[in-house]
Amino acid sequence: MSDYTSDQHHEAEPDVIGEAAISASAQARARDEAVPAGSAILRAIRILEAIATCHAPPQLAEICKAVDLPKPTVFRILSTLEHAGLVGREPGNKRYHCGPRMNVLAGEALLSSPSRSARRAILEELVEQVGETCNLTIANGNTVLCLDRVETAWPLKITITAGTTAPVHSSASGKLFLAFMPRRSRERLVRQLPLVRHTSKTLGDPLRLSQELDRIRQQGYSTESEEYLPGICALAVPVHDADGRVAAAIAVHAPVSRLPIEAAIEMLPELHSAAEAMAQTLDW
Repeated sequence: MSDYTSDQHHEAEPDVIGEAAISASAQARARDEAVPAGSAILRAIRILEAIATCHAPPQLAEICKAVDLPKPTVFRILSTLEHAGLVGREPGNKRYHCGPRMNVLAGEALLSSPSRSARRAILEELVEQVGETCNLTIANGNTVLCLDRVETAWPLKITITAGTTAPVHSSASGKLFLAFMPRRSRERLVRQLPLVRHTSKTLGDPLRLSQELDRIRQQGYSTESEEYLPGICALAVPVHDADGRVAAAIAVHAPVSRLPIEAAIEMLPELHSAAEAMAQTLDW
């Protein structure tokens, strides 16, 4: 999931692991020293933490610096994690990122989080305010994972349950996550994404998608109108973590016949307020 880590305060993408990641790793080492019997497992966890908290997919040397372990040890552990699907390597280079199995594990952990009831209450209040279906999502590989969703009482609606995924390039939340990625990581990912055209309005051209992402980053919210599902539009706003990064997104969905994009934009104050409340539940 680290590919989608964003930072509003740093446009330039760093070439080394950030100080926050190194600090977190140092704290982890202090905890790990008290449990020597589990050192092999704890070393692997520290490496996963270093990759997940990095602003951009790190190289081997950067991971070694973050976890303070020798290259042979780190490389051996990375090879095991890669074989298990917990870590992956970008095609054509030696940078590491969280693998598909890790993304699934993270999503399942969030779906069963103790904070789910608090998140649910925030979404329910938002739906009461705006009168349309709202959901909470996170980035998950090349898709967007729905953590929770509260449906409107209107008979005309689309039913999506928690755990459902949507394409990252053709959903309002997905485009939001892409827009707030470090630019170099975003450009690399857009080139690699399979930009499947789900409707005639899907942005399947990398240049047009990149232009749309620049606009989203500048305005601070994302919209989509029938780019994924015919007849459905959406608007998404970011949920920031304590470091100002986009950790999740809150979105409103409705049929375009009932809620044109212009009307959805008028709901921005309510969505931003809900996003601020949602940020207080981030124990993830």
